[in-house]
This record gives sequence, C-alpha cells and structure tokens, in this order.
Amino acid sequence: QVQLVESGGGLVQPGGSLTLSCAASGSIFSIVAMGWYRQAPGKQRELVATINQGGGTNYADSVKGRFTISRDNAANTVYLQMNSLKPEDTDVYYCNGKIYFSQTRWDEFWGQGTQVTVSS
Repeated sequence: QVQLVESGGGLVQPGGSLTLSCAASGSIFSIVAMGWYRQAPGKQRELVATINQGGGTNYADSVKGRFTISRDNAANTVYLQMNSLKPEDTDVYYCNGKIYFSQTRWDEFWGQGTQVTVSS
C-alpha cells in the first residue's frame, strides 16, 4: 500500500511564510500527480494546488501569486511554499497523490492532514 506523510504546519503571523512537505512511500510504481487540498471546520475540502508528471501546475485563484507547489521526484516528495499568508488561509491541509501501486493499477491516496494557523 501507499502512505503519504505530511509535515511543516504550524502557527504563523499574517504576512508570514510556511512550507509544507508530503513524502510518499510504500508500493509506488509511478506518480501521476500530487497536490494539496485544505478544509476549514464546517466547509468542504477544496483544491489548493496540483503538479503533474510533466511539472505542470494548477492553483486555486485564492492562492495564485502567493503559493508555489514543487516536487522532488527522487524523494517522492511534494512541497507547498506558502508566502504572504492571510488569516483566511487557516485550514487543515491535506496531501493528495494519484499513484500507480502496481504496473497497471492506480488509486488516490491522502495524507493525515497538517494544521496551518495564521493569526496575530
């Protein structure tokens, strides 16, 4: 099976920065895409950013120009650099991966979630 382990969350002041990391491990044959989602209490989980095999990226309008998603293919790791953080960025952030766990079979996997709190 595949596991996604997240790290890097915490408390920052408005205007500050954080970088989240997500490392995939287990029966990984290839990674089609990875991304970050976030969810606040009482709200639906929403897409933040994704990156595909070719390096193409996609961002939610609310984070464009402030967040950057990147990857380290050798380490099966995806990062989310978050700059100019706002209180409305306060959420639990979840890592997502579309991953082949055999030569012909794939599934979507989720990390455990990491809390990001932006507050004075």
